Amino acid sequence: MKKILFALSLLFCSPILFGQILNPINWTVTSKKLKDKTYEVHLTATVNKGWHIYSQFTPDGGPVPTSISFTKNPLFDLVGNAKELGKLEQRHEEIFGVDVKQFSDKVDFVQVLKLKSPVKTSANISVEYMVCNDRQCLPPVTKKFSVAL
Repeated sequence: MKKILFALSLLFCSPILFGQILNPINWTVTSKKLKDKTYEVHLTATVNKGWHIYSQFTPDGGPVPTSISFTKNPLFDLVGNAKELGKLEQRHEEIFGVDVKQFSDKVDFVQVLKLKSPVKTSANISVEYMVCNDRQCLPPVTKKFSVAL
């Protein structure tokens, strides 16, 4: 009887034990000093094969665009908007009914920051993004990062 109960418990628990959370994006965040009091913050998304992440400039009605926000810090100002460095792909997605802008493999979001005075501080960043492959889209995710300046 004990063997049967043990076998049944393994049978019902095995999907839980072997299930995995999909995480097709690996993020790295770095800062680079350009000149006195001016920094670039690089948020680099490495995308697993077969997946893609959407541009910040994806049209309304489409998938959730990537959005990057910096926590307000009185020690620095943002200079312009974050740039996207990578191979931008544009294609019509029937499921959304719009032309989407996306990146596969890798994309580097670059934001320039200017310190108000030569002090050490950090930038706290929040990135919301959505990823899809040819079979599914994952719900939007928000990741938080901090990088020293």
